[in-house]
Amino acid sequence: MQLKPINQQVVSIVGASSGIGRITALEFARRGAKVVVSARSESKLKSLVDEIRGFGGEATFYVADVEVFEQVKAIADKTVEVYGRLDTWVHVAAIGIFATVDKTTPEEFKHVIDVDLMGQVYGAMAALPHLKREGRGALIHVSSMEGRRALPYQSAYSAAKHGVEGFIEAMRVELQYEKWPISVTSVKPAVINTPFWNNGLTKLGVKPTGIPPYYDPKVVADAILYVAEHPTRDYLVGDVAKILDVVQRLSPSLVDSLLLLVGLDLQRTSEPKSEDAPNNFYQPVAEDDRVNGDYGNLVVPSVSDWLEKNPLLQWGAIAGTLALAFLAVQVFKKEA
Repeated sequence: MQLKPINQQVVSIVGASSGIGRITALEFARRGAKVVVSARSESKLKSLVDEIRGFGGEATFYVADVEVFEQVKAIADKTVEVYGRLDTWVHVAAIGIFATVDKTTPEEFKHVIDVDLMGQVYGAMAALPHLKREGRGALIHVSSMEGRRALPYQSAYSAAKHGVEGFIEAMRVELQYEKWPISVTSVKPAVINTPFWNNGLTKLGVKPTGIPPYYDPKVVADAILYVAEHPTRDYLVGDVAKILDVVQRLSPSLVDSLLLLVGLDLQRTSEPKSEDAPNNFYQPVAEDDRVNGDYGNLVVPSVSDWLEKNPLLQWGAIAGTLALAFLAVQVFKKEA
């Protein structure tokens, strides 16, 4: 399956007003792609398009709510109307609520599912006809490590991300069976320092936080740009995401125990915050178009992501590790 170089692509990015979506749009445009950015906030999209055009990039925006299929379809149609085609669809849009299950209303839970799961479904349904018309392309769904392992206080978000994983697995096989050269990727970030933690609806009585460490949003953007050129099934972003994935497969009960030990307390800060505080659960937070959130002091680099995009170095690291292990065994034998 051959994907176009980024500088020849037309890319639609859904959920681009802040955080991962915004930095991803900027990076695609810096690499020469033509981009269409969408979200609920016109002012944030305008500032993003102005920033892209400011360094010579090509960009257009379209205001849309991913809960409404007709509006999502209009994003794809607008992309083709302006630039003639669609090569890559990147779906990032998501909201969150931080609360125990019994403090979450049925309406709130459904709203998360409508945005975080059905929005992704609508995105694929809107993009696929255009990708098929081109005869190739990429669907890139930004899921979460919570699509592999659910977390307390985030039952609705975790349920939605598990649903995203099931949806794209089924869709991928259908496309393969029909021999469509369309890459379908699930990007699963660990905890990322975006405004997601600032803007979520909280019923914890305090400002929520992710379980550290955090990773920089650009690490996710780099992963998205990588899979836009290199067909990839799953891409876990952040060393912790990869470690958690392995441990969850080996012993879910061990992960349960770890979460009981630290997972709930580490999602609560000491800063009071009421559920009436500004949040983006139903409406965008005015003028908050930042890429980064408030937890830059907890950001760490991700060695595994650097190696993943440099296969020769990755194999070199593996070979080096095996060589050191072999030498250690030989030394141990001699001492014994």
